[in-house]
Amino acid sequence: MKLDPFAVEVIRHGLSAAAEEMSLVMTRSARSPLLREAGDLSSAITDAKGGLVGQGRDIPIHLGAMAYTIPELLKVVPSAGLNDGDVLIYNLGALGGNHLNDVKVVRPVFVDGRIVAFAISLAHWPDVGGTWPGSYFAKAIDTFQEAIRIPPVLIATAAGVNTPILQLLIANVRDPQACEGDLLGQIAATRAGEKRIVELCRQHGTEMFLASLSRLHDLSEIEMRDAIRELPDGVYQGEDFLDDGDIGGAPARIHVKISITGDEATFDLSGSCDRVSNFCNTTPFIARSAVAYAARIMSGRDMQQNAGALRPLTIITRPGSILEPGWTAAVAAGNHETSMRIVDAVFRAMQDVIPERLSAGGATTSGMLFFAEPRADGSWKMLYEVHGGGEGARHDRAGVSATRVHLANTSNTPVEVIEANYKIRVERQAIRRQSGGAGRHRGGDGVVRAYRVLAPSMHLTTCVERMVIAPFGLQGGAPGQACRISLVRQGENIEIDGKSNLVLQRDDLVTIESCGGGGYRVADMERQQ
Repeated sequence: MKLDPFAVEVIRHGLSAAAEEMSLVMTRSARSPLLREAGDLSSAITDAKGGLVGQGRDIPIHLGAMAYTIPELLKVVPSAGLNDGDVLIYNLGALGGNHLNDVKVVRPVFVDGRIVAFAISLAHWPDVGGTWPGSYFAKAIDTFQEAIRIPPVLIATAAGVNTPILQLLIANVRDPQACEGDLLGQIAATRAGEKRIVELCRQHGTEMFLASLSRLHDLSEIEMRDAIRELPDGVYQGEDFLDDGDIGGAPARIHVKISITGDEATFDLSGSCDRVSNFCNTTPFIARSAVAYAARIMSGRDMQQNAGALRPLTIITRPGSILEPGWTAAVAAGNHETSMRIVDAVFRAMQDVIPERLSAGGATTSGMLFFAEPRADGSWKMLYEVHGGGEGARHDRAGVSATRVHLANTSNTPVEVIEANYKIRVERQAIRRQSGGAGRHRGGDGVVRAYRVLAPSMHLTTCVERMVIAPFGLQGGAPGQACRISLVRQGENIEIDGKSNLVLQRDDLVTIESCGGGGYRVADMERQQ
């Protein structure tokens, strides 16, 4: 088929618009503030084989992992067994997944009796059961302590919602009302995606639509190969560390060896440490997602991130390591903490090759404080709050303050929403001045937020990296200040660990001071001295 390049481009934008609409449906219909306000969700569209072809402007770590979601799903749920109107739900890491809080709802899109695409809605559920409210248990020895594991199962068909499965799910979470609302929002989001995909097929013809998807993969592959070819051949190594988790509580190493030959690149992560003792393990799909993001930054191009862009990349993880720990390992934090260390390790490997494309270390942590407030009826209200920090400086400018960097793209929850929905008073919100590292260009500053507990008790989870190992500077720039969490209880100031679960009392004051970004290059005055 001879393809009209203009039609291919119209279809490309149509797919992106469809994914954007899916995310909009979710944010407008979800009940949890985490989804409705913070936007911890992502939408994607794949071709019939699972190759990613369209995505919203959502969260990079989600979107990269969804490149593997449908291919892995089809290994256990063949497409021949799916029917028009079917909607599947699952959260297993082995199926192109990440941590169990990220629940995927998938709808095959049929046109004239055959599957032409899949619409995927991923949402971070504030609670999916497990040992601790919020499903983040820092001392979990395996994933069974973290959350309910959902294999692929039909949550809806053409006849409507599968009520027994819905009842099973909401019976195993601590906020069933919010869970049900969020899930119904996901189902609606996939329906919106389906509608737009069918419209594209009707407008351009199904064969033209399918051929255009294949062409989009090829175009991204060509662009990625051209970008890699512009980099000098060679072997480059870099490493970064999680604050702890290795033997004896030592920092956990993430190591990458990048081999560039012609128009292909290999990212070997097998030198990373073994499976760690906390919840910072992650899946090989998250490792691949982090590499795909870093490779796009290395390219210096604003290319579409689809399945074709992955073809020139070989990504290696080692069984038994922190990045391929087995499907029973605790992985709650690895999704947004360990993945960031991979990006930082890649940046450090390439810092002398393409410094103008990279930034110094920044707030590459979720900075998560999770408050769980018990209700009188035995259910819980969940506040999952992430905190930005300082961006690392670049060769041509200072880092941005109070922002999210790299693989995260969530917002903070407005103070008014917190205070209207939870027995919490936000007593301070400010920029953490001078927390960015010095240099010719300074790193961005972090943030300060203080929460006063007004309920008789609350459960708190912390999931914060860069508490021990501060964001690094580039080209001689100084590191930013590390994160800090404190608790004031009856006049006593107590330092809180970055990975902890504890019970708060009425009038406790919890304060997080997020990290500043690293500086770029030694300042002129220091060089003269």
